Amino acid sequence: MKPYHILIADDEEQMRSLVTSYLEKEGHYVVQASDGQEALDRMTDRIDLVVLDVMMPVIDGFSACREIRKQSNVPIIMLTAKGGEADKVQGLRIGADDYIVKPFSPKELVARIEALLRRSSGFKQHTNSITINELSIDLDGHSISVKGANVTLTKKEFLLLEFLVKNKGQVFSRDQLLDHIWGFDSLGTARTVDTHIKTLRLKLNDAGSYIKTVWGVGYKFDVY
Repeated sequence: MKPYHILIADDEEQMRSLVTSYLEKEGHYVVQASDGQEALDRMTDRIDLVVLDVMMPVIDGFSACREIRKQSNVPIIMLTAKGGEADKVQGLRIGADDYIVKPFSPKELVARIEALLRRSSGFKQHTNSITINELSIDLDGHSISVKGANVTLTKKEFLLLEFLVKNKGQVFSRDQLLDHIWGFDSLGTARTVDTHIKTLRLKLNDAGSYIKTVWGVGYKFDVY
């Protein structure tokens, strides 16, 4: 695997140093931050993945994750001593891609980091088009192709796919998708979203598998 730039945010210096040591042995570049605010300050376009501890001073990990998601689709892993299901769901809902509970094996964290980096490596976005493996989206022309074959989508189907792709890896509830695509005053229901997701998957054929169901939460677009 080629070297990547990884941001590690944790208020425990020993933890940062340990994870940094393992990642550097794999050839990666590591940027360290001791709190959520420092993590935000150190975010640049060169960062390929972020590891955020939840319980940090100044700004906690959840808040830092929300702020990062406003400007970037970079993969995010949450680190925390909290193992409750509610905390995991919260992390996924605000945009985290993975969640690992302390204490953990540094080797496992490195493996998860590299797995996320492999998933995101096939995603390329240009000014007016997005290409994800066999799926191509022309944003200006509102057209889709899979393996070079054009796919006809309705306006709502296109907007739904475009929104999920641009927020790759982030989980959205049915209500959030209704608000974003159909509007706050829409008469649509959760079933409206489910129906459009089902139709999109069918029309996109193999690429339809990129639209993931996160049970009990909602949907996300991811490549793995």
